[in-house]
Amino acid sequence: MTTLLGRRWLCLGTVAALAGCGFQPVYMPTASRKPGVAQRDLQTVFVAVIGERPGQVLRQDLQARFGSDNGTPPEYVLQVAFGIAGEGIAIEQNDLATRIRMIGNATWTLLAHDARRTVLTSGSARYIDGLNLFDAEYFAADLETEAVQQRIAGQIADQITIQLATWFRRRAAQQTG
Repeated sequence: MTTLLGRRWLCLGTVAALAGCGFQPVYMPTASRKPGVAQRDLQTVFVAVIGERPGQVLRQDLQARFGSDNGTPPEYVLQVAFGIAGEGIAIEQNDLATRIRMIGNATWTLLAHDARRTVLTSGSARYIDGLNLFDAEYFAADLETEAVQQRIAGQIADQITIQLATWFRRRAAQQTG
């Protein structure tokens, strides 16, 4: 019981310390409990088509995180270049790789949804994952590769979402202050 009480006091102390330094959650709602600036602006981002199967998965992950399929007219266009490279890192004496490191890299650009397609901001994201290759069936290895690609796309989508939400919050603060 005392450890639970101690944890609560530690959490409250941490929140109070962060509040004192100006920390605010990225997705903080307004005082009237409506979606905050970042969430509202993310809903107006149209994610352009990204090539290849991993790119399609990344696009779907971004759309799910943005909530941009809600019928809100787009104000921004997000263009993403995405690729996943693999390299063998656990090499046996017979030159067979037993572990593959997969590296996902994305560069993105946020454009205004206007005639000139004004560049507003850009950034990049990177995530590393891997998979083991044993004397498994080809189908099992293929399924594991697809699962790793989905994890990479999800992590890249998280990074891009946070970067954009931060940019939207910063821009709103500059416009009001």
